[in-house]
Amino acid sequence: MTLREHIIELRNRLLISVLAIVVCTVGAWFIYHRAFIFLTDPFYESVRQLNPGAGETKPILTLAGVGDALTFQIKVSALIGLVLSGPIWLYQLWAFIAPGLHRSEKKWAILFAAIAAPLFAGGMAVAYWTLPKGIAILISFTPDAVQNLVEVPHYLDFVIRTMLVFGIAFLIPLVVVLLNMVGLVPASALSKFRPYIILVIFVFAAVATPSGDPFTMCLLAIPMCLLFFVAEVICRINDRRRSRKTEEV
Repeated sequence: MTLREHIIELRNRLLISVLAIVVCTVGAWFIYHRAFIFLTDPFYESVRQLNPGAGETKPILTLAGVGDALTFQIKVSALIGLVLSGPIWLYQLWAFIAPGLHRSEKKWAILFAAIAAPLFAGGMAVAYWTLPKGIAILISFTPDAVQNLVEVPHYLDFVIRTMLVFGIAFLIPLVVVLLNMVGLVPASALSKFRPYIILVIFVFAAVATPSGDPFTMCLLAIPMCLLFFVAEVICRINDRRRSRKTEEV
């Protein structure tokens, strides 16, 4: 392929990706209300957990401006459209990159994607499950004489950021395995520094979780530790396999 042909192919694949995102965004517009209930349910569940008395003010979600409701609906629809069209634009990305990869590189890329997708989704699911508890703890610091008016756009950013952090955190052990595959991180180093790695995981979980309470922190740290142990076992097996091949040569 010439440079011009590469540019034309890139343009075509970008157009297909953008069109897919736009179509899915339009479709998401019609399921916005269901998506809104799904996104705000952790907030209202946290309010139920707080169980304010008759004389206490309940925290509520608010929209400050006249056009904020429309802006928020467009933002949520675009976000859903980006997620729903993921298989299409990810395939377009893969179809553009794949011709330049060797067969073994294609195999590892497909394996990485097949493992990364459920890990990332699992991390986001754990985040969604922990949000009510985390939000309840954060709101509990509101003084009795003050009503907590949470703006919906800020709340959405908080939810998305938390779910992304959890999702990315669940991918870290997979990155460790990949680094081991290319010879950068031996299993012996993981075993040697295991206590420090576990400490770093808990510190990261304490910083990354929305509330910072021990319960929510452990819900992120414990799965990360388990995934790290699995990654260490895989790295050890890979190092032994690599050593046997070296001895045979």
